[in-house]
Amino acid sequence: MAGIPTAFVASYGSGSPVIGILAEYDALPGLSQQAVPEKKAAEGRESGHGCGHHLFGTASVAAGIELKNQLQKKGWKGTVKVFGCPAEEGGSGKVYMVREGLFRDVDIALHWHPGNENESSIPYALANKSAKFRFYGKAAHASASPERGRSSLDAVEAMNNMVNMMREHVPATTRIHYVITAGGKAPNVVPDFAEVYYYVRHPKKDDVVEIFDRIAKAAEGAAMGTETTMKYEIIGGTHDLLPNKVLADEMHRNLTMVGGITYSPAEIEFAKKIQSSFGFKVPDPTDAATIKPMKEPDESGAGSTDVGDVSYVVPTVGFSTATWVPGTPAHSWQAVACGGTEIGSKGMMVAAKTLATMGIELFNNPALVEAAKKEFREDLGNYQYKALLGDRKPALNYRD
Repeated sequence: MAGIPTAFVASYGSGSPVIGILAEYDALPGLSQQAVPEKKAAEGRESGHGCGHHLFGTASVAAGIELKNQLQKKGWKGTVKVFGCPAEEGGSGKVYMVREGLFRDVDIALHWHPGNENESSIPYALANKSAKFRFYGKAAHASASPERGRSSLDAVEAMNNMVNMMREHVPATTRIHYVITAGGKAPNVVPDFAEVYYYVRHPKKDDVVEIFDRIAKAAEGAAMGTETTMKYEIIGGTHDLLPNKVLADEMHRNLTMVGGITYSPAEIEFAKKIQSSFGFKVPDPTDAATIKPMKEPDESGAGSTDVGDVSYVVPTVGFSTATWVPGTPAHSWQAVACGGTEIGSKGMMVAAKTLATMGIELFNNPALVEAAKKEFREDLGNYQYKALLGDRKPALNYRD
């Protein structure tokens, strides 16, 4: 599907409205963890679900099955589609699905995300563009004949220095991060190959493209100054999220109706042990039972998601539930630990029920669907969707 072997679309029903449910499933490297309240890697496993996408995919599929059952039982007109969306964590999986036109006939798209609280608010995410910059030099003996070598690692370091100086001259809401993924094998050999992997983020898609292009110029300058050559490969690119207040208000109503998560005494004990590892002030564990009030978008602490691309082609709405102990940061061993327990499963079931009730509302309220689509058209304006990663094929091996 869309060039991704593990992507899928499962459909049931006929006619409109067509309600799409996004189901993510992928993990993060370096976050192996057992379902215990202390840091303890799971033997034989290097990765872990630090963003809870195992729960994400399961709840979304469960909601899709329930909506299928309701369509079948009640004889309602409409179609439910579950979109199996791999590689959100840096692979931009949904972008290829959007680019392929798989959301063309969808009226409304629903999603959710694991988190440390129950909340449905106006969504916010940073646009993101990523690439691997590869420098090619000349190997030589680093002591006996260094003048004959041209260091690709010097080029990477020169690029990084220029980008770090550039931070003073980009908008304050910009986020730039990098890791050196290759830098030579031995100190006494001038490296003939080095690679640095960059993420560039900004609240607006157009600005992230402009800033990325400036970073590419720094790479070109670094290559010129070190007499190396440089090529870069776009790895991913995602839009910011286009909000839909009509849908967000209705999703909040459904989440409130379903309610939060109640911990057992043993789970409260587990939660307190997890919280003791943070080193910062945390909410009470019973906060997991609370539905947070609606709030306006907040740029602070935002990440990126390929759901943003979906939101630019179809009205989209999401929410989060407390699959992790209150206060738990995403992409942490603590999140992995919680996601392997009944704490995670309870939050997952709140999500499944909320998605299902929201879907039922959409199937039975044409005015809600039309109001959401009207807001979407007005906010989109004349914008014609264009993938930030261009026409590249899916980066199936981007972790290599």
